[in-house]
Amino acid sequence: MPENTVTPEPTAPTKPTGDRPSSFSLDIERLGLRGAVMSYIGRLRSGEPGALPAILGLIVLVVIFDQVSGQFLTRFNIGNLPGQGAYIAIIALGLVFVLLLGEIDLSAGTAGGMCAAFAARAVFSGDLHGALPGVLFWALVAGMAAAVALALWMRAWSGAAVVVIGLIIVLTNLDQHVLLALVAAVAMGAAVGVFTGYMVAKVGIPSFVVTLALFLAWQGVILFALNSQPIGVTRYDLWYGLANSNMSPAAGWVFTLVITLGYLAYTLMRSIRAQRAGLASETLGLVLVRGGIVIALGVVLTALANENRNTNAYKVIEGIPWAASISIVLMIACTIGLTKTQWGRHLYATGGNREAARRAGIDVDHTRVTAFVLCSSFGALGGIFLASSQSSASLDLGSGNILLFAVAAAVIGGTSLFGGRGRPRDAIIGALVIVIIPNGLLLKPNLGAQWQQVITGAVLLIAAAVDALSRRRAARG
Repeated sequence: MPENTVTPEPTAPTKPTGDRPSSFSLDIERLGLRGAVMSYIGRLRSGEPGALPAILGLIVLVVIFDQVSGQFLTRFNIGNLPGQGAYIAIIALGLVFVLLLGEIDLSAGTAGGMCAAFAARAVFSGDLHGALPGVLFWALVAGMAAAVALALWMRAWSGAAVVVIGLIIVLTNLDQHVLLALVAAVAMGAAVGVFTGYMVAKVGIPSFVVTLALFLAWQGVILFALNSQPIGVTRYDLWYGLANSNMSPAAGWVFTLVITLGYLAYTLMRSIRAQRAGLASETLGLVLVRGGIVIALGVVLTALANENRNTNAYKVIEGIPWAASISIVLMIACTIGLTKTQWGRHLYATGGNREAARRAGIDVDHTRVTAFVLCSSFGALGGIFLASSQSSASLDLGSGNILLFAVAAAVIGGTSLFGGRGRPRDAIIGALVIVIIPNGLLLKPNLGAQWQQVITGAVLLIAAAVDALSRRRAARG
């Protein structure tokens, strides 16, 4: 030992005090109502506003439109909103998966329109094989078969299974039935997603370039599929009713009670299990307060929806719109998939830092491919709802501003364009903002349709600015 080296005096072990919790105290923390409020304020200060800007924007728009038009907050108008905006919400739900990766899918709208066009052609002609030109039909079959092979190679098992189901429906002519035709359309969307994911994850082409090219290509395929003739869907009650029909009042109550009581039971069980295991958890009081708010909100909205909202005395319009209930179910399914599965955790990790995720052993390519499969599948479902709301599969189905509005809905709701941050709930809130703008403007005769573009663009710019500023604040700590 060197002569000048000084041996430090041994120090007595530090006793934990009540003022300063030990490092393990957070493992058994009980989060009450006050703690939840303080935690939320802390997230706001650290640059995580979540859906708060979208909610505030929604409130502002509702107040403004209510002041300029006495018809805006009528039950009839509010009841029409889900049917008018369900396709935007559903496409936006799919886009959340790729936005969480920091990617983009510009073809989701036209891909959905193409899939819905094939479904419309199948049920209208009674036989997709005979209705389409031979080259187009066999190109469709070959494309779906190739998608199955690619999905198996990239271990996207669920995507491969969905495409196989669609392939069987198409080859056996079962697509003449409306429900099976719609299932086949979603399977076609999954096949499109496999191809897009392969080009992005395996070939290495930027998603912006791949999906921009496909955005243009699918518009041409729609014209081939429809033979340049739009097909109406009003004769098909199941399809037309998706965006234009309502649940019966009794079914609406059952739906509300299942959703709200299921939420309360799940959160209670989660809290009890965590407390028994000695882990951090929310107190039962906080869980009951939040569950009570959800139940009360559901009961009030269901009671309002079950009242007759038609101004015409000869026809009753009542019940929860199917478009709203299906969107809610899809949002819950997406939330469970992202937060309660290993795949969802891998998706967030890949979006947060792809290289770190790869070094941690996550199959990044598989995660990216499956995200595109889900995005295109939701795009197909959105195309189906769009055709229902427009009463026909038109020649420009899914093109124009549809994709832009869906991206705007996801971003306005709080999903980050830089990846790693966002929730399915955000897409629903953002879609409400997007839908309310044209709805409110149409009720104000003095404002032209051009204001929709200007106001939507301004809202999107504000949302993107909030996202960028909050990320900068979070990076500074």
